[in-house]
Amino acid sequence: VLSRLVNSLYPDGSKPVKIPDVPPTMVFKQMEQIAQFLKAAEDYGVVKTDIFQTVDLFEGVGAGQSGLGRRCQCLSLTPLSPPAAKDMAAVQRTLMALGSLAVTKNDGNYHGDPNWFMKKAQEHKREFTESQLKEGKNIIGLQMGTNK
Repeated sequence: VLSRLVNSLYPDGSKPVKIPDVPPTMVFKQMEQIAQFLKAAEDYGVVKTDIFQTVDLFEGVGAGQSGLGRRCQCLSLTPLSPPAAKDMAAVQRTLMALGSLAVTKNDGNYHGDPNWFMKKAQEHKREFTESQLKEGKNIIGLQMGTNK
């Protein structure tokens, strides 16, 4: 689902995530798909602080941990520790950031309701002439107060 989502934001012919015909059943292949989604989201413009970690969707699955975590513990590669909880809030932050960026870019690839996401602020540069800057120095701002 995540792969299809991020691919829908790119124009035809430049889809960043390869979607296999049959969804992967092995954990490491699923994690690889998530990593591809995260890389594509970052390439799209989502900042690193808004991107979740791959393990946020896999830790705490089933009987305490994903198959990968159990395998590592059996091999004594990691100490036994309580399973970390999934961080679904981080996943939601990533999806919201991706949606907001798609609405802000307005490049025609996002086809959903633009009201679902906040539009990010865009730069609005202003150019002032020298005379306008001089006039501005003579104005007392209302924050300064007045003597009236």
